Amino acid sequence: MNVKKILVSQPRPTSDKSPYFELEKKYGVEIVFRPFIKVEGLTSKEFRQSKINVPEYSAIILTARTAIDHFFRLCKELRYNVPDTLKYFCVSETIAHYLQKYVVYRKRKIFYSESGKMEDLIPIIAKHNKETYLMPVSDVHNDKAVVLDNNKVKYVKAVMYRTVSNNFKPEEKFDYDMLVFFTPAGIKSYITNFPDYADRHVVIAAMGQTTLEEATRVGLTVDVTITPETPSMASAIDQYLKRAKAEGEKGEKKTAKQAAKPAPKPAAKPVADKAAATAVNPDEELFAKRSAAAKKAAATRKAKLEAKKAAAAKRSAAAKKAAATRKAKAAGKK
Repeated sequence: MNVKKILVSQPRPTSDKSPYFELEKKYGVEIVFRPFIKVEGLTSKEFRQSKINVPEYSAIILTARTAIDHFFRLCKELRYNVPDTLKYFCVSETIAHYLQKYVVYRKRKIFYSESGKMEDLIPIIAKHNKETYLMPVSDVHNDKAVVLDNNKVKYVKAVMYRTVSNNFKPEEKFDYDMLVFFTPAGIKSYITNFPDYADRHVVIAAMGQTTLEEATRVGLTVDVTITPETPSMASAIDQYLKRAKAEGEKGEKKTAKQAAKPAPKPAAKPVADKAAATAVNPDEELFAKRSAAAKKAAATRKAKLEAKKAAAAKRSAAAKKAAATRKAKAAGKK
C-alpha cells in the first residue's frame, strides 16, 4: 500500500533527532503524533479511598517517569513533605535521572537497574529487605509487578493515575494510511472512536505482545511490528516503507514497459479488456480479507454474548421451577 500519512499514537518527541523525523525526510511521508490515550491523575480524594498512607513507606519503586510525576503531585496535594531519607529504586538510569526534576539527586539514596530491566533491580532490592516498599502504578499496569511477585518482594501497589481514551473530535480529519499503536488501551480507544474500523483501509503497526494480542482479538491485521532485525518501531516502519517503495518502483517500471510495447492487434483487444476487467487489486483484496476477519471476530463475540444470555435465562427458569416445586411441597405438607 502507498503510505503518505502516518499517525503515531505517542506524544511528539522533544528532540529533533527522533528517528521518526528521519523517516519523513527519507520517504517523503507526513507523520502526525496524536495519542489515542491520555493519562490523568487521581485526585487526592480518590487516592485517600485506597487507604494507603504514604508516610508509612521508606522506599519507592519507580517504573516510569509518569509514576514520578504523579507521586510527587499527590504528595503535594496531600501536604506530605517527602523526607530526604526516602529511598528510590528505579527500573532504569533514565528514570532515576528524571528524579532531578523533584529532588537534589546527589543528596538522595537512588538505585537503578543498569540494564533497564526489572529483573536486574531485584538483587538491589534484596539488599534492602528491611524497607517498606510502595510502587506507584496506573490503573492498567504492565507485568513489571509480576517480577516483584515472583521474587517475593514485599510491596504495595498504589494506583496514582489512570489511562483514559483520548477521543477524536468530529472536526478532526482522519485521513491516515498507517496507524502505529503501543498499548492495548490505544487499540481499544481506536475501535471506540471508529466503530467502522474493520472497513478502514489502513496499515496497522503494533508494538508489544499485549498490543498484538488485543489487535488480533478485535480482528485487526498487524502489518508492522518489531523483530530482532528491527528492534524499534521506527526501524520496523522504515523496513515496511522501504519494501513498499521498492514494490512501487517495480510496478512503475512494469507499467512503463507495458506502455512502451506496440499497441495490440484488434483481434487481441477483447482478451486484454477481459483480463483487465477480471484483474484483482491487491490492496482491495487485502482489505477485504481484513474486513472479513474483523466481522468474523465481531460475530463470534456476539454469538458468545447471546449464548451467555441464553444460559443465564435457562438457569433463571430452572431456579424459578425449583422454587415453585419447593413451594408446592411445602404447601402439601401443611
